[in-house]
Amino acid sequence: MDSLESRSRDMQERTFCKWLNTKLEVNGYPPMSSLVKDLSDGVRLIQLMEIMGDTSLGRYNKNPRIRVQKAENVNKALEFITSRGVKLTNIGPEDIIDGNLKLILGMIWTLILRFTIADISEEGLSAKEGLLLWCQRKTEPYKEVDVQDFSRSWSDGLALCALIHCHRPDLLDYDKLDKSDRHGNTILAFQIAAEHLNIPQLLEVEDLCDSTHPDERSVMTYIASFFHAFSSMDQAETVSRRVEKFAELMQSVWVSRNDFEHRVHILLEALSEVQAQWAASAFNGSYTDAKELSAEFTRYKQSTKRTWVTERQDVATLFGNIQTKLKTYGLREYVPSPGLSLTDLDIAWQKLLDSEARRSRAINAEIRQIKERLRKKFADLANDFEQRLHAISSELAGVDGPLESQQEQVQHIQTRIPTLSDTLKVVVNAEAECNAANVEENDYTVFTCQDLEFELELVVHSIAKKIAFIDNQIVSRNMTNLTPAQLEQFESTFRYFDKDESNTLNQAEMIAALASLGIVYSEEDMDFIYDQLLQDYGAVTFEAFINLLVDITEDQTSAEQLREAFRGIAADKPFVTELDLRIAHLPAGAIDYLRGAMPSAPNEAGEPEYNYERWLDEVFTE
Repeated sequence: MDSLESRSRDMQERTFCKWLNTKLEVNGYPPMSSLVKDLSDGVRLIQLMEIMGDTSLGRYNKNPRIRVQKAENVNKALEFITSRGVKLTNIGPEDIIDGNLKLILGMIWTLILRFTIADISEEGLSAKEGLLLWCQRKTEPYKEVDVQDFSRSWSDGLALCALIHCHRPDLLDYDKLDKSDRHGNTILAFQIAAEHLNIPQLLEVEDLCDSTHPDERSVMTYIASFFHAFSSMDQAETVSRRVEKFAELMQSVWVSRNDFEHRVHILLEALSEVQAQWAASAFNGSYTDAKELSAEFTRYKQSTKRTWVTERQDVATLFGNIQTKLKTYGLREYVPSPGLSLTDLDIAWQKLLDSEARRSRAINAEIRQIKERLRKKFADLANDFEQRLHAISSELAGVDGPLESQQEQVQHIQTRIPTLSDTLKVVVNAEAECNAANVEENDYTVFTCQDLEFELELVVHSIAKKIAFIDNQIVSRNMTNLTPAQLEQFESTFRYFDKDESNTLNQAEMIAALASLGIVYSEEDMDFIYDQLLQDYGAVTFEAFINLLVDITEDQTSAEQLREAFRGIAADKPFVTELDLRIAHLPAGAIDYLRGAMPSAPNEAGEPEYNYERWLDEVFTE
């Protein structure tokens, strides 16, 4: 793994350095030879930011000699990067000055994403996914090519040749390639891209052909150059295509003219018909009739009218498109038949709007008082429901006394929830009545049914959590063979690893929880313990977890026993390393926890050494 990471880092350093040099050389700056050395004083970094940002960063130390001057330069560049919305993580001026290659590569990759890859889009996908989809679509006709990633899929050079041939078949004959010549195909693609497509060779042949896992970031950086090169190329049209397009244009204009006049005629007839219906309609004075007429008018506005609005816009756009096409090709302007022009449609539309206004005023006057009554009805129900919810929440917060008494109080509160749910249905029905009458505002309440449903769910959840908490407290209290400190530690551990608050732990959570308490078993033993708890309790509940710890702590949780166990893993060293923990076959979750919990300090090689002696002194009382 270390060798693979090292090769990947070397490939990234070469590729990223070449990518940066393409920016520098275009602007007359000499190329870099080492990211660590050439970026350390901040001068090159500022120059690159000025090039990428197309702006000046102001005055800076162009010949820094002391560390503070270098730090000022690097800090200026980093602040500029951040100001452009680029998020940098865990890197500061000292990392660049001191040549932390891993962090420097991460920073440059972030810049490549921002300035080269982020704007790539293909069929709704962006960045990496969009670039991959673009490559797959372009190389799909080539049976020897199967692009699945930005690593091994490019190692035989055929995918690169396919991309070039797809866009510029004049540059290479794909069918005559020796498909087994990995190096030859890759070299050919590199040469053609550099000489004919102005795509600099960011990679080396061995980076792709001789590596078992070419670095993904380096390959993406190079392939993005192909995307930008080909997306900006214009395909010259042939004479036959021009003739074909012109014929298509003339046919489309003819079809569009007929379509325009037919659609305008139908729309004008529909507008006239609905106004005639409204003129013949009369109110009978009943609430049911007024409400039905209001709903009917609302349906008209939300369906038929919107269809007409869309159609009116569409025919106007269609007319404009016809005129634009004719003007583009120097053809005669189109004049619609009498009575079917956009002006005729505008006049008819204004008449419709006037009729709608009269219709709306008449209906609103009829049902105004009804709406007011419905507002007050809903507001009274909603406000009362919220007060009842608040009362239950207050009562739940005030539960006190012995645990069994608290348990009875909360269970009694829980029995009132079904009644509240039924009451909420009444509120929902009242809101539905308001909606049916087009009551869109209500000054008598600030609550909606969604608000109340959310608050009810919150109360139900709070009751369930309270019941679980009390049950666990009863279990903890009954564990008389544990000290209060142990109970508190075990309960806080259970709560921490119960991520979904289900009052149960899955196997991975149980293993991590035990490891955090210094209890480690083999994988087979953990499987057996977990299966046994499922048989005895149905799940790893708090009670099951505590009973398990009671059994374990009888002979496994003393400080001296754990200290001897750690000394065995550390081979009597006063510290352990991550490698020691892995050689001891500890589960990954336990290792992750111990790395975060134990105090550490780096050794001469930069590897952290974990002081288990100090940690055990801290977690165990005297």
